[in-house]
Amino acid sequence: MSDLTADMELAARPAQGGRANPFLIVPITLFFLLLGLAVLRSPSLMTSAGIGSAIIVATPLILATYALMASVISGRGTVDLSIGPLIGFINVTLIQLHAAGVLTNPITIFGYAILAGALYQFLFSLIVVYVRVQPIIVSLSGYLALSGINLVILPRPGGIAPQFMADWGLGTTIFSPVFAILVLASLAWILFTQTAFYTHLRLMGSDERAAYTSGVPIYLVRIGAHLISGGFAGLAAVAFTALISSGDPSQGTTYTLIAVTALVLGGASLSGGRAGVFGSFLGAVNLYLITFCLATFNFGAVQSFVTSLAYGSILVISLLLTLIIPFIQRHVHNFSPTLYFIVLGVVALGVILHATQDRDPRARAVATEPAAIVQPLTPIARDRLYIGPLEVAEPGSNDSALRSQAAPFVLSALLLVVIAVFVRVAVSQSDRKSIAPAVAVVVAALVLLGAYLMRYEAPRNPVSGNTEESR
Repeated sequence: MSDLTADMELAARPAQGGRANPFLIVPITLFFLLLGLAVLRSPSLMTSAGIGSAIIVATPLILATYALMASVISGRGTVDLSIGPLIGFINVTLIQLHAAGVLTNPITIFGYAILAGALYQFLFSLIVVYVRVQPIIVSLSGYLALSGINLVILPRPGGIAPQFMADWGLGTTIFSPVFAILVLASLAWILFTQTAFYTHLRLMGSDERAAYTSGVPIYLVRIGAHLISGGFAGLAAVAFTALISSGDPSQGTTYTLIAVTALVLGGASLSGGRAGVFGSFLGAVNLYLITFCLATFNFGAVQSFVTSLAYGSILVISLLLTLIIPFIQRHVHNFSPTLYFIVLGVVALGVILHATQDRDPRARAVATEPAAIVQPLTPIARDRLYIGPLEVAEPGSNDSALRSQAAPFVLSALLLVVIAVFVRVAVSQSDRKSIAPAVAVVVAALVLLGAYLMRYEAPRNPVSGNTEESR
């Protein structure tokens, strides 16, 4: 009985903390690797338009992944394969009702989308709970039924989305209504994880019999989980409609496979009891970055096949890497994914600054020459061809100014890492007699800061010069 109680206490812990969810190591590592590759391949990703377009494209997938979380956590292997056709169903019906003049303002559109998703999931849960049909059978039947119904409602892509939603899909700025929907949905999930209902949901997903004997109303909890999934499916359909600005009866079905893949990449367990907002968000963003990186290469007619191959390969590799998680738990105590994220974030920041700010001054000099002047190329002498393989161009005034402006940001990032390491070591050593490691970290940080301040000299004003010399 004590083992059962310990398992229930473990399942009741929130899945967002460092030690509670070490499975975030794989999606965090994959995220920064893909982000670095994407920025190196296309630095325009870090512009306002690049980030805005990334948000508008990735938001429907992120919300679809959120929609799968509640039902997956509830256990019984409840993976809703009909999530993609459900998004497509809400999309095509929304377009048709808007054309008929029924849905004309944002309140009615959001209300209809959320209500339609919740109603479908409510029927789904009633069949699973009271008819006692396996969830995989119900979800597969829903996938096939909704795919056919969507084609009946709208035989081919067409229709026009409401004008205000068409403006959302431009993706030219970071802060847009779609970004607000994504932020509010994420905050809603984070607040939901602090409720007792979420604790009951995780207990039921870990061991349904133990949850039932503990007094958890498993039927109501399962129905509530499906209602939550339906609400997020409605939000995903709204974001999808804003993205394509029309109706499409077949495009939504693709979200089933990639949403499940994103959920697994985020560290969720398809058997139930484990899934988190941060991991699901990273899993969906990783799939977007995979598509973005592959788009920078020219694979011609096989582009879609290469993308599917990359999805499957990275999913298999990620699942294999999760096999080392028990080894990390045994040998690396108090490992913090948050600190790991900060350290990799500092490295990624350096890669982003290099890709977006470093420029060869010789390239700028060539670009300023008149295009009409064509100079013949002269052969380079062999004795000068291989001289200075590590030679770098001397930085100009603009490069020096950019480096001086970036110095405070780099120092701030290093200080954040030092503070995070200090806090982590201090917490881990709080129950011991010696805090020597924490003191060593603080002393080293102070020495590095002092060395930086001693070698720093304020730049001289080239116009006024020195104050004493100008007198």
